[in-house]
Amino acid sequence: MNVNELPNFDALWNYSKPEETEQKFREILSGISVEDHTEYYASLLTQIARTLGLQMKFDEAHKTLNEVEKLIDESMIKARVRLMLERGRAFRSSGSVPQSIPCFEQAYSLASTSRELDYFAVDAAHMMGIVMPPDGGGLEWNEKACHAAEESSDKNAQNWLGALYNNIGWTYHAKGEYRIALGWFEKYAAWSAARMRTTDERIAKWCAAKMRRLLGEVREALAYQLELLEILEAINEPDGYVFEEIGECLLALDRAVEAAPHFQAAYELLSQDAWLVRDEQPRIERLKMLGMPII
Repeated sequence: MNVNELPNFDALWNYSKPEETEQKFREILSGISVEDHTEYYASLLTQIARTLGLQMKFDEAHKTLNEVEKLIDESMIKARVRLMLERGRAFRSSGSVPQSIPCFEQAYSLASTSRELDYFAVDAAHMMGIVMPPDGGGLEWNEKACHAAEESSDKNAQNWLGALYNNIGWTYHAKGEYRIALGWFEKYAAWSAARMRTTDERIAKWCAAKMRRLLGEVREALAYQLELLEILEAINEPDGYVFEEIGECLLALDRAVEAAPHFQAAYELLSQDAWLVRDEQPRIERLKMLGMPII
């Protein structure tokens, strides 16, 4: 098998189903000669490590990345960048954020040496924007990633823009600057709509509506969330976050009795998210409490 015949494994990613993605990647791996296609083989292993991290199998992820470390040499820059990105993600997801930072910094430094690696440079900068505090470099890294994506001629790098607009919005949210955050989420919504990315557009509108609630524009926020609920019900895709925000809006309007069933629906859905349960237990418990029937 020559290089041009090797499968594009990046196109097979389904981030919401990491187990299925892992199986697909391992099937490809089993048909590849590590001696003939070492960098490809190593790069695919980094993505298998990422699927393991998404399943919270962090030790297995690091063991897989250790295998990559042994396979690659200094000439395999793309594989090295992938290695550092996934090492950083594994550290961050397991709660070892300080250990993730030098990994992302190294990935960014290496990827910035070639325009062919623009996609990975943006990815690394975007991860730095996530792991660094908003006032400790996070915002600057997000803006750096955004600028790099906008300036790149690589369409894959440009495709980061929606996620980056979203990240910048949440960075301003963390700083308590809800009006500025709203502007970024509206930019994210417009960007998504122009590209007919309906799921991204719904996420952006949810974020914008949440900012409106936090700004005191509760009735407007509720109207947006109810519109999202109607859309999701029509396609049979219930969303716990939408139920949660509807509950919060109703609660803010002193309509606790009406809010309770929405909080209950939010609890039933979001309590199934292992990441949310691990990282935001008080939020889950609050949903459970507010979802109890009011007598």
